[in-house]
Amino acid sequence: MPMPWTYRQATREWQAFLAEARAAMDLTSDNAAYTAVQGVLLAFRRRLTAQQAIDFAQVLPSVLRALFVADWRLEDPVPAGTRADWTAEAMALRPHHNLTPPNCVEATALALRKSILREDLDRVLATLPTFAAEFWSTPGTDPTLLGPSIV
Repeated sequence: MPMPWTYRQATREWQAFLAEARAAMDLTSDNAAYTAVQGVLLAFRRRLTAQQAIDFAQVLPSVLRALFVADWRLEDPVPAGTRADWTAEAMALRPHHNLTPPNCVEATALALRKSILREDLDRVLATLPTFAAEFWSTPGTDPTLLGPSIV
């Protein structure tokens, strides 16, 4: 079997994702975008069981997958909450160095949906708690603009 594309092209995938997230959040640095994305991923992960989180991670590009599972301590999931809760959690990560904007969840969802095949993400979201589809939704975005830009 050949090496999976996401491992061979990890840097290109990551740079494309981060550029999309940075632009969608109107941030000026990769560091600020990284913190925002990490906060969003952690907010989502906290609401999943370990198996659900692993299932979700399987469709992520390799660097995002690593970021999603890094420094993970297995704990019981917290309640789903609302977009306001998810946003507040993302904005609370490293509070003294966090420039995460209020649209961080939507912007990260947009960047993610521009990085992976819609069918793959929708398939895994259908197996997760109902809040997951809302978490990663991109209402008002033309679906033809979504999907990986580098293949």
